[in-house]
Amino acid sequence: MGKRRGTAVRKNISKPDPKRSLRLCRSSPPSYLRCQSKSKPLTIWILVIIINSSFEPMMPLAPMLSRPSFRPMTKATSITGLNMTEKSLFDTYRLGNLVLSNRIVMAPLTRNRAGAGLVPSELAATYYGQRASAGLLITEATQVSPQAQGYQDTPGIYTQAQIDGWRKVTDEVHAKGGRIFVQLWHVGRISHVDLQPGGAAPVAPSAIRAETKTFVNNGFHDVSEPRALELSELPGIVNDFRQAAANAIAAGFDGVEVHGANGYLLEQFIKDGANTRTDAYGGSVENRARLLLEVTAAVVNEIGANRTGVRISPTSPAGAITCSDPQPQYNYIAEELSALGVIYLHVVEGATGGPRDVAPFNYQQLRKRFHQTYLANNGYDLDLATSQLVDGHIDLVAFGRPFISNPDLTERLKAGAPLAAMNPATLYGGGAEGYTDYPTLAQATA
Repeated sequence: MGKRRGTAVRKNISKPDPKRSLRLCRSSPPSYLRCQSKSKPLTIWILVIIINSSFEPMMPLAPMLSRPSFRPMTKATSITGLNMTEKSLFDTYRLGNLVLSNRIVMAPLTRNRAGAGLVPSELAATYYGQRASAGLLITEATQVSPQAQGYQDTPGIYTQAQIDGWRKVTDEVHAKGGRIFVQLWHVGRISHVDLQPGGAAPVAPSAIRAETKTFVNNGFHDVSEPRALELSELPGIVNDFRQAAANAIAAGFDGVEVHGANGYLLEQFIKDGANTRTDAYGGSVENRARLLLEVTAAVVNEIGANRTGVRISPTSPAGAITCSDPQPQYNYIAEELSALGVIYLHVVEGATGGPRDVAPFNYQQLRKRFHQTYLANNGYDLDLATSQLVDGHIDLVAFGRPFISNPDLTERLKAGAPLAAMNPATLYGGGAEGYTDYPTLAQATA
């Protein structure tokens, strides 16, 4: 896993498997197949959600709180009794050129605390630094352009001021011995005209408005009617992700995660409930995956496959999105991402922040097709994560909600200690309260 995969990518591209070629759109060969990896060095809000991995977007608070809570203690006392010849979540793990201190990942969690110019706040460095004992941190979703924004006060990574703000975050995490990727984001139709440059309509693969809301002007409002992207605009979207990846490395990140999940732009192209195009980006499984793959290839070409991960959510209805054929669609995506050599595939299993069995889907089919690191997310507790790891079904596991109120989650899980409860009223916006003031176990028991 420590070797760069650029050579492998070129081999796969220059000599395509005849069977694979049958899947490609004959009228318009995917441009992502032409990439070559460079050898660069490597106010209280009442309806609250954690946008990216913890809660299904726009879910009312009461049902969210009625779900079974995260269960770290069901067998916590048995941690010391594990057969130490088996894999453990607390083992080190090699992710490309990085050695992670454990297999626990902090999932992306939108907190809506960016400052003027959508620059990460001064508190962001403290927040991420407090959680640096996770094997890998993945930041909150971060927009790649002004057009990519869909929620109030979410950070960007397309200006120098934003890059400089993120540099403070990465410096703090690295000083604590941590590793950190930034999640690159374009929301597509999940936006509002008041968030768009010049009050323009949000963009989408097709002019289909999502039946959901976004947070704007200090309240929840229906998302705006989108317009369909012109074919000529898509290279610009790809380039925005490429440039954002370059900016991320300039900001000191160890890598990036391409956000292809949770009902946002790249997933809107993937799922036929939001994509009714009849050109090379709509219709077939291959065509609907095209933009995600072109974006990923551009990022790989810019910063290297060993610094690039991708997130998907095959069955999640987040963002009011549907897909009629998720298994063949995502089997294909897993194969193509594996061929591109991306370092990990981050899979939201089930409904984002909700049930794992929301729709029939065999996630092991993805595992068989994707030959690098499989990072699992959604509905995992200590028992499930450990059993899935020992059985070889996953390599890493991402936790979202528990990290909000437990900055030392890794240590608490290892010790079998109880978890602190989070305060839903402070999830979004504001300052230190509910953000950087949650104590560690040692502080709480001192």
